[in-house]
Amino acid sequence: MTAKIDRLVISGSFTLYGHVVEVDNNVWLIGDDNEVLVVDAAHDAAPIVDAIGGRRTTAIVITHGHPDHITAAPDLRAATGAPIWFNSADRMFWEEFLPDAALPDEELADGTRFRVAATTLTAQHTPGHSPGSTCLHVSDLSTVFTGDTLFLGGPGATDRPFSDGPAILRSIRERLLVLPGDTVVRTGHGEDTTIAAERSNVW
Repeated sequence: MTAKIDRLVISGSFTLYGHVVEVDNNVWLIGDDNEVLVVDAAHDAAPIVDAIGGRRTTAIVITHGHPDHITAAPDLRAATGAPIWFNSADRMFWEEFLPDAALPDEELADGTRFRVAATTLTAQHTPGHSPGSTCLHVSDLSTVFTGDTLFLGGPGATDRPFSDGPAILRSIRERLLVLPGDTVVRTGHGEDTTIAAERSNVW
């Protein structure tokens, strides 16, 4: 059975450096009837657990350490028994926003590969939005999960502490825009786009 991709949109609020932010997050599930991998764990674990529906969860992969992408991760780990994969360059966010939670289980590094439902996901370190921002390329599904690195219309925000504008542009140009044009870009917020569409944008 070919792996399928499901999107959950989970709404919530968080405080980031004194500013309260209301946001809708995309949480992605990749799998089949037996097993599933989760990309990001936003706001509330309960709807993610419901969507998993009793399937074996192979991994919880976090694209970056901002609170709207990590706050449900400890509860999701407890509910599923799945390990959390996280780039340690963003550890300062985890320690700030989840000070009472156990640290992530595994290091998410450039080139890390995950196998689920006969599908391989390959991690691509794409710093800029945060130091540890990481995308997941799934070549056999013509998909890349970009977290907050690349959106419909351009790059993610770089106006936050530890962000780097030149770095995010390098990451996008050198790691993402070189992917096949028909690759679907599945983002951390908002609608999908394609690599071809983003190549044509001027930014």
